[in-house]
Amino acid sequence: MLRSTVTLVAGIAGALSLSQAPEFSQQYRQRLGGAMEELARVVIDFDEDAAKNGLTRDEALDVYQKSNEQFLKDRGVRMAATIGRMETLAAQASWFEALPPMARPVALARGYDETLMAGMWRDFRPGVPLTVDGAIWAAGGFLAASGLFMLLSAPLTRWKRRREIRLEAERLEKQRLAPYTR
Repeated sequence: MLRSTVTLVAGIAGALSLSQAPEFSQQYRQRLGGAMEELARVVIDFDEDAAKNGLTRDEALDVYQKSNEQFLKDRGVRMAATIGRMETLAAQASWFEALPPMARPVALARGYDETLMAGMWRDFRPGVPLTVDGAIWAAGGFLAASGLFMLLSAPLTRWKRRREIRLEAERLEKQRLAPYTR
């Protein structure tokens, strides 16, 4: 009885946890979109400044790299990192869009931006899963958590059952031998 109750509780906890996966991935996608817009604005400004001076993006970054001033070299390194991050986030966004809504939480397992993820964990608020996707993830969480609990508790259950059988056998043996031991 206790095992059944704990299995049910574990299943419900798993359902509640995994039912949040679609909401979590949606909130990550929103952050991803905002970050991409901001980075794109910075990169567009950089590209426009380079173009005004007759340079391509790569040529402008090379100017930074070849500068004698450490400050300008550092700015060039940061700008190259910003461009790289924008391209990485754009690849993540296209991966999210390529997946059906049901599978989008899996995209986070493939890779995520650590800065965005840290903000997600800090600000995440659970949503009520009123979608089919949320219900499917909740069912998966229920099955996974209750199944894991049953799997982990099976050796203890077998041990307890064997102990009960052994004790019952000993009791019956004592009863059987009781008339002869008087």
